[in-house]
Amino acid sequence: MNQPTISITLNGEVKEVAADYTGVELFSDDKNIIAVSINGEPRDLNTPLHESDTVDAITLDSPEGLAIMRHSATHVMAQAVQEIRPDAKLGIGPVIKDGFYYDFDVENPFTPDDLKEIEKRMKTIIKSSQSFRRRVVTEEEARAEESNQPYKLELIGLKEAQIEGEEATEISSGELSMYDNVDRDGNVVWKDLCRGPHLPNTRYIKVFKLMRTAAAYWRGNEKNPMLQRIYGTAWSSKDDLKTYMSKLEEAAKRDHRKLGAEMDLFSFPEDIGPGLPVFHPKGAAIINAMEDYSRQMHRKHGYSFVQTPHITKGHLYEISGHLQWYKDGMYPAMHLDEEHDERGNVTKQGFDYYLKPMNCPMHNLIFKSRQRSYKELPLRLFEFGTVYRYEKSGEVHGLTRVRGLTQDDSHIYCTREQMRGELKSLLEFVLQVLKDFGLKDFYLELSTKDPNKFVGSDDVWEEATATLAQVGKESGLELVDDPAGAAFYGPKISVQARDAIGRTWQVSTIQLDFNLPERFGLEYIAADGSHQRPVMIHRALFGSIERFLAILIEHYAGAFPAWLAPVQVQAIPVADEFAQHILGVVSRLRNDLVRCEVDRSDDRFGKKIRNAAKSKAPFILIAGEEDVSKNAVSFRFRDGSQLNGVAVDDAVTWIQQAIAHRAQINSVNDFVANTDAVQA
Repeated sequence: MNQPTISITLNGEVKEVAADYTGVELFSDDKNIIAVSINGEPRDLNTPLHESDTVDAITLDSPEGLAIMRHSATHVMAQAVQEIRPDAKLGIGPVIKDGFYYDFDVENPFTPDDLKEIEKRMKTIIKSSQSFRRRVVTEEEARAEESNQPYKLELIGLKEAQIEGEEATEISSGELSMYDNVDRDGNVVWKDLCRGPHLPNTRYIKVFKLMRTAAAYWRGNEKNPMLQRIYGTAWSSKDDLKTYMSKLEEAAKRDHRKLGAEMDLFSFPEDIGPGLPVFHPKGAAIINAMEDYSRQMHRKHGYSFVQTPHITKGHLYEISGHLQWYKDGMYPAMHLDEEHDERGNVTKQGFDYYLKPMNCPMHNLIFKSRQRSYKELPLRLFEFGTVYRYEKSGEVHGLTRVRGLTQDDSHIYCTREQMRGELKSLLEFVLQVLKDFGLKDFYLELSTKDPNKFVGSDDVWEEATATLAQVGKESGLELVDDPAGAAFYGPKISVQARDAIGRTWQVSTIQLDFNLPERFGLEYIAADGSHQRPVMIHRALFGSIERFLAILIEHYAGAFPAWLAPVQVQAIPVADEFAQHILGVVSRLRNDLVRCEVDRSDDRFGKKIRNAAKSKAPFILIAGEEDVSKNAVSFRFRDGSQLNGVAVDDAVTWIQQAIAHRAQINSVNDFVANTDAVQA
């Protein structure tokens, strides 16, 4: 009797295989294949195949394979923890960027020595070649098996857990499943409620490292118990782990919080509150340079500058929809303007006022303040507007996630016929400005409608999304999808920039909005005399000044290009008798708005040079006896190279040229390449 067969699609070709085939048989010759994608869903390698399935291999070194390996590593870590601390209660263990974590409820917090012990136990488990085996269970069976795990009991019946904004691995997808860790003798030695998929066995976990511990509220809610979280990472090779660790070391050196303190740029005083930075003179100098350049570029591109208040009646955000869809991210209301008589009776009703989380509703009121003609469109409004968002205290992070942020916020009002061209030129403008700040490597992300959080009709969402997608593709940049990532009023394109060490940052956003003009009743008079709705484009180029500054600090490791450097010239007289000469040079530079400092301290000359190097100023000007006699100065650069005996007039001119070129000056060669300087 012939063995029954089924027809599947493998690598785009139809193939006949035995009816009892799984990925194990299908890919038996390739040990690098650790799972399969069946009809677009990642599944265990031993998942049975069915008629008409579309099957693709998932290799260990692919992004999908790495995610599966890392999730399997979370199970091994949890198993190791429970072997060492049997009373540990399990939370959830998702895969995150470059690694994984697991949350535990334990009596005593984990210590660095605990992590070493857990790592050692994990290695033993991995070497034992335990297999991961999935089995479907009913809700009643799951509850019985997890009866001593309160957090798992809470998750049963949920399809997905959201933890501090990171998407956790689903525990179910229409069905509940347990994963058993089975030893070589067939004994179940550990199990966890999980959707999967997982590796065939633990030996496929090639290299891993436990990174750190942290406290975390269960499911990210401050009302829930505080758990202990262990973070780890796993890679397909030792070289990949080594590269990752080197990248982390470099990132730590570039941490904007560390450099911000060392360079005296900003601080977060406890008396003000978390997420509310104050910028010191040097930090404000960088921000002023950023804003000055931005204003200049916006003037050239036809923007009109506006200014709006920081607080408003709540009704404005009822119209916009923010109070319905964004209230959790807003500061609580302040009830004001209520009046009482001498008996305390209310004689005039008050209003709820809110600190503004967005500028767009106020810009809509500016558009609506008078009748508009099609001849005025596109109307491009621009504001450096400070907004306030109530981030949880545990979620604020340096300048990258703050409670008070200044957006370089623009709203463009145009006709439907103008919108495609406006979006195209807007994206070109955004990319040019980002390049001028030294970011060169980009891709785009298209965020589409969240089906559970949107206003407006499906038709306008589809039109807006298709328009953005076309503009993104025509840019020539890679365009990747961000499903359900849009704001409630329209889809967006986000510009993702890679920094000097390859990390990706979201910077500029461009949102296409047909809905807020409808909600605010915005109109313009068309050429035929009819009243028409404008299209609204929201655009933040920096995103926020605070966050963009953090990105630049880490991109440049604090060594800014000459035009952005908080101190552009650090002047040092070799001895005090030469101070007047260097002060004269500095006076000329300051008249040209060059940011200068002079070290008149009693420190020895060598220490002054070391201090100047730590300041990361692009130009260190030195004046000694020979310089004074020749009416000259000497340059010292970040790499220690020098250019001696430069006439003062030339020095002033060349510094101005380097600043005007927005050049990164680290050496004599950089200086010569960006000025008229000729090294003798």
